Amino acid sequence: QVHLVESGGGLVQAGSSLKISCAVSGLTFRSYHMGWFRQAPGKEREFVATISWNGGNSWVADSMNGRFSISRDNTKNTVSLQMNSLKPEDTSVYYCAASNMRRSALPPERTGLYDYWGQGTQVTVSS
Repeated sequence: QVHLVESGGGLVQAGSSLKISCAVSGLTFRSYHMGWFRQAPGKEREFVATISWNGGNSWVADSMNGRFSISRDNTKNTVSLQMNSLKPEDTSVYYCAASNMRRSALPPERTGLYDYWGQGTQVTVSS
């Protein structure tokens, strides 16, 4: 059974940094691109960042570029999102997701191309 378990969320002040992680089990981690998405109350799920199966390609959504970065460790089956200079508008539930590399040569941004999802971790940024 596939499990994606996010951790590291919490309440922080604006301007702070936070690193959230996702531990993956039940699949061949190296065969999957990994992504981070977020969803605030009343809003659609939005793309945050994605990284290819081998870590060779990655990018972050324009609105978060320069503040957020994604990384993965294929020896530990984990993917992480480092978030710096956090703003109140970054408050959301953050989800990690796995996309089989056969779906796309490059790590995707579309939610529909992801096969597995975690339960999410809440990040709250106070002003």
